[in-house]
Amino acid sequence: MKPVTPDNIESIPGRKLSETDTFSFACRPELDCFNRCCRNLNLFLYPYDVLRLCQNLGISSGEFIDRYVDVVLRDGNHFPDVLLTMADNEEKTCPFLTKAGCSVYNDRPYSCRLFPVEQAMVMEDTAGRHGFIYIFRPPEFCHGPGRGDPMTPGQWIENQNAERYVRMTMQWAEIKALFVNNPWPGDGAYGPGAKMAFMAAYNLDAFGDFVFKSGFLKRYRVKKAVQKKLRASRAELLLLGFEWIKLFAWKIPGPRLRPM
Repeated sequence: MKPVTPDNIESIPGRKLSETDTFSFACRPELDCFNRCCRNLNLFLYPYDVLRLCQNLGISSGEFIDRYVDVVLRDGNHFPDVLLTMADNEEKTCPFLTKAGCSVYNDRPYSCRLFPVEQAMVMEDTAGRHGFIYIFRPPEFCHGPGRGDPMTPGQWIENQNAERYVRMTMQWAEIKALFVNNPWPGDGAYGPGAKMAFMAAYNLDAFGDFVFKSGFLKRYRVKKAVQKKLRASRAELLLLGFEWIKLFAWKIPGPRLRPM
């Protein structure tokens, strides 16, 4: 989910959609372009994507990062982007693509789930106020447009079982937008503070150990009922990670977490 400003919205390719605009699209195995979009991608992975893929694959978040992720820090950024590593073959296919299709389809990432619709965060001003727009942007080779029933962006999200993905990724986009400024003076994006923030977003196994096996609960006030939810739900733990990043990096308190 890329931040944009009102001034450069029109420069973004694709058809901009309001909440009430409709489009038609269907992806089917009988189309000759089926799975062609799963090759040579710059596929950004967001924290909830990693959570779901780890659960699907039955591996730890640390193992997933080691095996499937490229971590890229771009010039002028203060938090890295996380991209899915393509397979080492001639077509640079998605590592989860098989002859039958996507092997992790039920837990496919946010960008795949919304395809060919994209969301962008529109930064309204320097105070951080923002909104979101939808963009219909299938690739030129795609034969899916014009098929299926007309849907609004909201109906498409519901159809693709993407509601939770959208909520979690929108929350992450709001945090990521804060990193337009450097919260790590002196250390920078490779320092210990930045590594801790990355852990809280992308390495939930390590963050869980940090919460429950260190002095975290002596430094931060977390209600017993919330602690119970954290032990039972990875998504709840991730939401705590989001809150902790905002408090740790920006001194912004959240509803689940308060310093002692």
